[in-house]
Amino acid sequence: MKGHLPLLLRLAGLALLVTFLVTPESFAPIFAPLTENGAPPIYTQSSLLSLTWAHLTTVFLAAVASTIVAVGLGIFVTRPAGAEFLPLSRSIVNIGQTFPPVAVLALAVPVVGFGETPTLIALFLYGLLPIFENTLSGLGAVPPQVLDAARGMGMNDRQRLLGIELPLALPVILEGIRLSVVINLGTATIGSTVAAKGLGEVIIAGLLSNNTAFILQGGLVVGAIAVLLYDAMSAAELRITSLMGLQPSRAT
Repeated sequence: MKGHLPLLLRLAGLALLVTFLVTPESFAPIFAPLTENGAPPIYTQSSLLSLTWAHLTTVFLAAVASTIVAVGLGIFVTRPAGAEFLPLSRSIVNIGQTFPPVAVLALAVPVVGFGETPTLIALFLYGLLPIFENTLSGLGAVPPQVLDAARGMGMNDRQRLLGIELPLALPVILEGIRLSVVINLGTATIGSTVAAKGLGEVIIAGLLSNNTAFILQGGLVVGAIAVLLYDAMSAAELRITSLMGLQPSRAT
């Protein structure tokens, strides 16, 4: 996904999304043709705004945990002392991709109960792989001659990591975080199957009542947030790398 949305299109999309979340009833005429037998065209059992906030909060918390673990693990296995653990680390972070999030929920619920916790566990595991692999790629792409020069200047291992390796790897790591967050925005909808608050509640309500309007509302909000957030994170990544004098990731 290259480039960015034009500023006017971004603002228009954001304004439309906010308007729908704050006053969804004003969009009732648009969704009414998608209902049958007098079914309500707008989901009103819970506030769409509060559901969106809960959805984003869950994704954010999972992303923070995934980033800390994946980046830390990536740093560890790229050090001489941790290199032998690379295959094991890859196997661990692949668990989230090997087991579908629904399966993780099914295993987590008997242990931690219903609600937000099993959803956070599923999203945490599912978000590890992109960040971990991008951390490896970013750190592995640091030119050896740069590290040799830093070593010649008397920088120790910690100083080289914090002052040279991580800054140079930052664009690729940020790309992995961005990808992980956007993937989990959609994945988080399954959390509603275990009583977690989120936009999946709207979609599930539509499926249970055969109300296409509800399904479309939940899907459109998630999709709109994913597009806007991806674009915002891309712009932030460019800004950060520009301020640091680095080259942005090619996928930005």
